[in-house]
Amino acid sequence: MSARVRSVWRDAVSLGWPIALQQTLNTLMRTVDVLITGFFSPAAVAAIGLADLYSRVPLRVGMGLGSGAIAISSQETGRASSATRDRAIAQALLVGALAGLPIAVVGVLGSEFLIDALGAERGVVLLGGQYLAVVLAAAPFRITGFVGARALQGIGDTRTPMLVNGAATGLNILLSVALGLGVGPAPRLGIVGVGIATAASRVVEATLLIGAIRSPRTAVSLARPRDIVVTRQLLAVSTPDVAGGLSTEVANFPFNALLLLFGTEATAAYHIANRLYQQLTAPLFRAFRTVSSIRVGQALGAGDRDEARYVAGAVCALSLLTLGAAGTGLFVGAEPLVGLFTDDAATIDDAVAFTRAFAVAMACIGVYFPLAGALKGAGDTRTPFYGGLVGAYGFLLGSSYVLAVTLGFGIVGVCVGIVLSWAARAAIVGAGVLRGDWAGLAAQLIEERAALDESE
Repeated sequence: MSARVRSVWRDAVSLGWPIALQQTLNTLMRTVDVLITGFFSPAAVAAIGLADLYSRVPLRVGMGLGSGAIAISSQETGRASSATRDRAIAQALLVGALAGLPIAVVGVLGSEFLIDALGAERGVVLLGGQYLAVVLAAAPFRITGFVGARALQGIGDTRTPMLVNGAATGLNILLSVALGLGVGPAPRLGIVGVGIATAASRVVEATLLIGAIRSPRTAVSLARPRDIVVTRQLLAVSTPDVAGGLSTEVANFPFNALLLLFGTEATAAYHIANRLYQQLTAPLFRAFRTVSSIRVGQALGAGDRDEARYVAGAVCALSLLTLGAAGTGLFVGAEPLVGLFTDDAATIDDAVAFTRAFAVAMACIGVYFPLAGALKGAGDTRTPFYGGLVGAYGFLLGSSYVLAVTLGFGIVGVCVGIVLSWAARAAIVGAGVLRGDWAGLAAQLIEERAALDESE
């Protein structure tokens, strides 16, 4: 191994471990929610899983705006232009808060209708609707918190978001246990209590992150926008990522309707497997994606295209090795891990199958995320958008339906569709990195913003 590769890997670990820990804590919020609802019934697990399809909408919006924030903040950090960086961050936070308002209104007024549209049983609709209304009410805070975290990560500060997220996660766990199960003097509110805990933690997280940005503790601050160029670039970079994330979530609706054809137990099994895979491996692949965005964006901001390409490849190699090992462990340990969530025999069998499908897909996931992060750090969010569309609609939904229903393979067909969806995503972003002019796109964006510095 060359000294240059070791240097990139050391830097990736230094930047990445706070992100991985933050993501571990963040996914732990949802895992605790699923564990607690598992004490109620399979219907409660299915309800929270279906509600999660909608509650991920503000997450997807936040991720999209976060891509714009991290691309600009990392590039401007690389070229040492703090004024433009701070204006971009302020605009991203404002746009995020405004984008969350209509989501909150729709969630509060139409939550039961949204769950019922998926074809769930009446009991699942009532439980899911109650939970969803509470969670979506905090959508503006969820989006703002995500954008703030990504903006700080773009400048290389991965520790502040970790500390803030740790505090919010601790609050979420305490409130979920207390309000969900009625521990101590707290009322037993069931699934509504779990929703209140999640919403409260999002409010606290956003408040703390904005406070950190405004404080002397961080190298960034909030600056009033002066030119439409930064706003236009922010929206241009963010829009494909928002659209890609939302289109992926839209595909999940008919996908979950497909799962419901095999019963409530099969639906609960998928969401248990999805939660396992997210909890154990998402902190890793999301860390690699973010590190790739940070380092590629900063290299391009400094005008070093060769370094940007080298970093993208080196981080991808580290990701593939790490997630390959994690996938092996997930495959081998699927049965005892699933047993932590349920003791229902039918649910366990299907959940083990889904968990092993995610484990097999881990090699493709290890390629997709760091390369998608590199493209986003350059400002190219279109290529990952295309990858998401093909993966979600062509394979996760299309192949799963054909194999499971048309050809009669059942749950096994769905598992194959999961693997194929990640393989398609990895192939498309890989082609984008190898053949696309993402470095040229970054140079064009930087040149436009540099002109603002000269006019001031």
